[in-house]
Amino acid sequence: MDDMIWTDLTSAEQHAIALLGTDMSVAICDKLALRALRRAGLVRGARLTPKGEQLRRDAILQTLAA
Repeated sequence: MDDMIWTDLTSAEQHAIALLGTDMSVAICDKLALRALRRAGLVRGARLTPKGEQLRRDAILQTLAA
C-alpha cells in the first residue's frame, strides 16, 4: 500500500479523506469508504494517519501544480 496514489481511491474514499483532513466528523463520511481506508492504514479511529495525511497533501500539491 506504500505506492497508493490519490486516483487509486474511489470518490467516496477521496471525499472521506478530504473531510477528515479538515477535522470534520466521521459521521458524515461513507461507512464503507472509512472501512476501506482503515484497512489501507490511512485512517485510525476518526483521524488520518500520517500516511493518509501525506496522501492528502500530495493530492493537493498535484492539483495546485496542474
